[in-house]
Amino acid sequence: MAQDFYELLGVSRDASDVEIKKAYRKLAQKYHPDKHSGSKEQEEKFKLINEAYDALKDPGRRAQYDRFGSVSGPAGGGGGGYQDSGYGSDFQDLFSEVFSDFFGGGGGPGRGGPRRPAPERGADLHYELEIDFEEAAFGCEKQINVQRTVNCETCRGSGAKAGTQPETCTTCGGRGQVAFQQGFLQIARTCNACHGRGAVIKEACADCRGHGKVRRTRDMGVKIPAGVDTGSRLRLMTEGDFGTRGGPPGDLYVSIFVKEHSIFSREENDVICEVPISFTAAALGTELEVPTLEGPVKLKVPAGTQSGKIFRLKHKGIASVRSGRRGDEQVVITVETPTKLTSEQRELLLQFAEVSGEESTPLHRNFFSKVKDLFE
Repeated sequence: MAQDFYELLGVSRDASDVEIKKAYRKLAQKYHPDKHSGSKEQEEKFKLINEAYDALKDPGRRAQYDRFGSVSGPAGGGGGGYQDSGYGSDFQDLFSEVFSDFFGGGGGPGRGGPRRPAPERGADLHYELEIDFEEAAFGCEKQINVQRTVNCETCRGSGAKAGTQPETCTTCGGRGQVAFQQGFLQIARTCNACHGRGAVIKEACADCRGHGKVRRTRDMGVKIPAGVDTGSRLRLMTEGDFGTRGGPPGDLYVSIFVKEHSIFSREENDVICEVPISFTAAALGTELEVPTLEGPVKLKVPAGTQSGKIFRLKHKGIASVRSGRRGDEQVVITVETPTKLTSEQRELLLQFAEVSGEESTPLHRNFFSKVKDLFE
């Protein structure tokens, strides 16, 4: 039984889009294949996490999953593709074939027998690309190597030896199907002689061994727009496998994985930067030089600043992929308590404690006042 997508991401069924995205980002970083080289178990876990996020991040697919337990409709078909119809194209094709067979086979009423093999679209390809935090923030261009199935250059996709051509199948007359009578029905089935291709190859091409297709590695540049995040997916149309019998190529989907940064983290389009300061600087106030994606800027920290205080630097965050509008940088102050005090430092702190009144620690006073009221 397939594992529940919500359980895979560790979120509740009423989790918000933001909660789902945060959970996915955390798990994707944990189980990314680059961190577990050669581990099939970790690789499989990573694929399942991506499948779950792909289903739950889209409102339509999520609604379909919540209703039917899958993203392929109540018929339960595989493939993960979302369909508005509850039955899907397979049922419609089957109905069409049976209906046409009843009236004379294959091509519908009056078409005179089985139809010729139709062109087929090539398969989609998937590529996982890891980029740096800054590359995700500002956009970049990356070179990738993709293996795809293309038409054989020697035989130009025919599968036949150079100088020859495939010959029309004499068994099915080039239709790829043969018809036979069963009672008052005429039924079509795939031709055994040509395996549905409508043609036979007498002498196969030496390079592709008669398949008409070969695997080739292609170097290509991919433009990454500013603002992408872990889980973003780029679609490069017609960059997938070549089609069959003149069908169009599939697409290439590039899934983005953003490396963790040593200083910055991300929350939607805001950049988060935690800055530690001494308790004396927090008490007396200070001026800091804080890092941003575009270089350091000066920040005034007023006297009496508490740990956890957030200062917002406008438009120093990450641009939205859709609108281009930049988020902010949130500078989170962390007041550091000193450790390994010298005897002199300890003596001075004791003196400070003796002369300090409650007015210098209002949070402490208010908290214990509430505690006192609670137990009276």
